[in-house]
Amino acid sequence: MHDSNHVAVLDFGSQYTQLIVRRVRELGFFAKLYAIEDFPSIGMPGAIILSGGPKSTSEADAPDIDFEALKAFNVPVLGVCYGMQLLNIKFGGSVEASNRREYGPASLFPTECSGLYAGISQTSQVWMSHSDTVKILPDGAKVIASNQHGTPVSLQWNELFYGIQFHPEVTHSHEGNQILKNFLDLANGLLPFKIEDFKREMIQSIRDIVGDRQVVCGVSGGVDSTVLAVLLKEAGVKTRAIFVDNGLLRKNEASEVQANFKRMGVEIETVDASERFLTALAGEGDPEKKRKIIGNMFIEVFWDAVGDAEMLAQGTLYPDVIESASNAKSKASVIKTHHNRVAKILELQAQGKVLEPLAELFKDEVRALGRSLGIENEILQRHPFPGPGLSVRCPGIVDKERLDIIRECDAIFIGKLKEYGWYDKVWQAYAGLIPVRTVGVKGDERSYEWATNLRAVVSEDAMTADWVELPAQLLRETSHRILNEVKGINRVLYDISTKPPASIEWE
Repeated sequence: MHDSNHVAVLDFGSQYTQLIVRRVRELGFFAKLYAIEDFPSIGMPGAIILSGGPKSTSEADAPDIDFEALKAFNVPVLGVCYGMQLLNIKFGGSVEASNRREYGPASLFPTECSGLYAGISQTSQVWMSHSDTVKILPDGAKVIASNQHGTPVSLQWNELFYGIQFHPEVTHSHEGNQILKNFLDLANGLLPFKIEDFKREMIQSIRDIVGDRQVVCGVSGGVDSTVLAVLLKEAGVKTRAIFVDNGLLRKNEASEVQANFKRMGVEIETVDASERFLTALAGEGDPEKKRKIIGNMFIEVFWDAVGDAEMLAQGTLYPDVIESASNAKSKASVIKTHHNRVAKILELQAQGKVLEPLAELFKDEVRALGRSLGIENEILQRHPFPGPGLSVRCPGIVDKERLDIIRECDAIFIGKLKEYGWYDKVWQAYAGLIPVRTVGVKGDERSYEWATNLRAVVSEDAMTADWVELPAQLLRETSHRILNEVKGINRVLYDISTKPPASIEWE
């Protein structure tokens, strides 16, 4: 899209890199992520941010940058974590490798509350995730902030180049947004970011890419694929929207999806492939293999339904891309393989047959796009639902009995959240199955049944998440109903894990 006066974020592989793009957009400016191999062909940015990354600068294959080309842009540059260490080396300093990783909160002490730290508290919490540290500063460099141990964690090399050891993009850095804003204030004429502008550009891009070809669009009823289907309709391209019932859906979900699309005026075709999916998953308990089976089966079912499709459209979001690390240029580590990032999809991508217009957006930005397309808020505020469906909420082997248990527990839990007015207050909530039998007492007799886990989290973008302190009475009533109404469950647990280190889903 835009290639001038934007904020160019160069990706060195941090799992938080796209959060930098998001924060910049929240501050009202257009930002775009680039693989380091694409540098310096990044147009004419108004500011540049070098991300963090998993590598050490001392490693032989550590990513590098053309420093002379970077300086030639003559715009403000901010190095974050790995980016700061690399800049210190480029300016003539050194970095010390360490076997000990600093991960978690630290205290920030700016040397003066001006410039990059204008309006920042004299002591502020920031979030660290690194092993290397700056050892020698080059001539002319100055320390502009330290941590609680007096270790330099922020440097300035000249009037345009700044570095920070911490991650301002995560919410754990309490004044991170203000630090990013101060950096962006150093730039001139940055392009604004408006979802309406983004929508117009996406529609035009879809028309240019698709042309006269027919697009096959997979829809699930979730926010992402729904917005995608309506966006394709708005673009006026030839589209077949297909809803695959994979047997891994929540209770009554298929009929709800069909009703919602009918209200939006989008015609969908329904394919019941539940038996095929469950047969393919039979006996498989490995989470990565389950995801790949589902992803590959989805493509098989899809292609059986549509034949030789000219193009496949997916509602892929950036967290899917970054956690799968599926981009050939990506420096990120694989967290988990997403169902829309399996080998067959990547093969189609290489053939130019995959359309993913939402791949640069986060969930909240997709919702904003949906509102601009006139989609009802009830649909847009649906909690995220994973592509592999209930299989990721059923650790180990998946079968119909376990899925039915999950459906009943989940329906009770979600119903209680809505009854108490909590559904719209949480990002995502569900009930899953813990495939461990525990001893209990039912009807004065010994029972030996499964446990269910309830999970409710708050998040901005699914990259980090915190558990929700739901009212005790809500949890009490949910547990009471599940234990009395769902056959096969004799224990209800509430998951209070954050992401990281846990993920939102169980698999």
